[in-house]
Amino acid sequence: MIFARAPLAGRAKTRLAPRLGAQGAARLQMRLVRHAVHTAVDAHCGPVELHVTRRHRFFDSLATEVKLQRGHDLGERMHHALRSALRRHRTAILIGADCPSLTAADLRRAARWLRGGADLVLAPAEDGGYAMIGARRISPQIFDDVEWGSSDVLTATIKNLARARLGVRLLRTVWDVDRPEDLERLRARRFFLAAPPGARR
Repeated sequence: MIFARAPLAGRAKTRLAPRLGAQGAARLQMRLVRHAVHTAVDAHCGPVELHVTRRHRFFDSLATEVKLQRGHDLGERMHHALRSALRRHRTAILIGADCPSLTAADLRRAARWLRGGADLVLAPAEDGGYAMIGARRISPQIFDDVEWGSSDVLTATIKNLARARLGVRLLRTVWDVDRPEDLERLRARRFFLAAPPGARR
């Protein structure tokens, strides 16, 4: 599952708008979502779903199932998506759309760990959050009292996991695209110059 915001000018990647402009930030959001879908498909870990904040015609071009996120905050939305997926599958993996450093190999490793018995797998992010959560078991307690968007998201989540008596394994630390300085990393990866294979421009 991929969580993604709609690529609306003035609402997508607003912290990058001073550098890219509102339209440029929305276009970057489109490229990030395309890249995330390509990464998920390339991982071959199961069916791919796009969970979005609102409907947008851009999502219809991605040839994957699109669902609306449900819940009052990010934690509730993630719990709902994971719980629903685990009713249909033995394991589930959820990633954000704004982490191009997360690879298909990372997702395959997470899937192997879950099949091997790990309750949850997280991919820590440099900003103190996490870019991926994989689950074999889930509890709403995991997402209690987490200040979403803060530098303490990962720490608070690990504490919640301990209280819920759920084990966790951590992947390598990755970086996501939130700050103007992250744009230089994207340029170094030639992200602005090449779309993922098969993507529509």
